[in-house]
Amino acid sequence: MDIGNSIRLIRKKRGISQIGLAEQCNISQTSLCLIETCAKRPSERTIKRICDVLQIPESLVYLLAIQYTDIPDHKREVYEMVFPSIKSLVLHIVDDEYATLMQP
Repeated sequence: MDIGNSIRLIRKKRGISQIGLAEQCNISQTSLCLIETCAKRPSERTIKRICDVLQIPESLVYLLAIQYTDIPDHKREVYEMVFPSIKSLVLHIVDDEYATLMQP
């Protein structure tokens, strides 16, 4: 799983700087940088805080974090067929324009 990359993708899609997200999450920019480069694995609490600030469900971070190597060999063909669509859908959901349409 590549949680850091999924956080970075979502952060950029939402148009938030690394400094801005770190400040809003009450963590250092260095910590966020380490998370995004997979040098440090965030705690569940930190992931929740990041998702709260990004206004997204945690499940979207985990969906984007799935990597080819996480999938059992006998299911990789299905993964290759389905994952590009799932990734596209998740990124569409976190897009600011789409997010504002979804708000009540």
